[in-house]
Amino acid sequence: MNDFRLTLVQTDPVWGDIQANLRRVRELVEGVGETDLIVLPEMFSTGFITDPSVGTEPDGGESLALMKEIAARKDAAVAGSVAVRESEGGTYRNRFYFVKPSGEVSFYDKHHLFTYSGEHHRYTAGKEKVVVEWRGVKILLQVCYDLRFPVFARNGLLKDGTAEYDLALYVASWPEARIGAWDALLKARAIENQCYLAAVNRVGNDPKNRYVGHSQVFSPAGELLSICKENKEDVANCVISITNLLSFRKSFPVLEDADSHKII
Repeated sequence: MNDFRLTLVQTDPVWGDIQANLRRVRELVEGVGETDLIVLPEMFSTGFITDPSVGTEPDGGESLALMKEIAARKDAAVAGSVAVRESEGGTYRNRFYFVKPSGEVSFYDKHHLFTYSGEHHRYTAGKEKVVVEWRGVKILLQVCYDLRFPVFARNGLLKDGTAEYDLALYVASWPEARIGAWDALLKARAIENQCYLAAVNRVGNDPKNRYVGHSQVFSPAGELLSICKENKEDVANCVISITNLLSFRKSFPVLEDADSHKII
């Protein structure tokens, strides 16, 4: 495996309107060419909702169905988070789905709930750090506020000496008021973990915040490789090289000196 193609889909979700948002996602991805991974924002089908009565759906609902449809049609994995209600116990999750063309679904439940907005009052935090593998690339799944916690995302070494992951994937609803922190922390996570990093944020407005996007891809050296247009719905593509990544790690083996402690 060498080149891996990423497609960032920066959307402007209509607050709480699942049907409108799914239609718009379908329109935006229609023109996407050959790619390996299509990435959507956090809660792409509703906008960031802290009150589950506004627009959650059951696990396996319409949003996941659309992701499966797109994955099969485009022969690419599709990733993005959805506000879901689990069938047992009525637990609410901010669930980051990773869907392959075969219909196989992996997911990560957001671990760091955004207490500043009250997300923790209604949603239940996930407990597991999740890495998926797709077309030879190991991918870490993270959601928005997770970005502020570097220990949780630390890229460790496996028993065979290889890194835990090659690409960190962040989906978010990160407001304009703190966009400087978004830009700085994304670059830092790529550098300190010697990985590629792709992040997709939304644009537009919801009842509390304004969003300007800054969906982007960084190299393991912190170089900006691709970025969506600011404050507009946009689709951006980027090709990353696993061969280059492995060569960079070998020439500058930072991960070998990482602390060995583990929190999860």
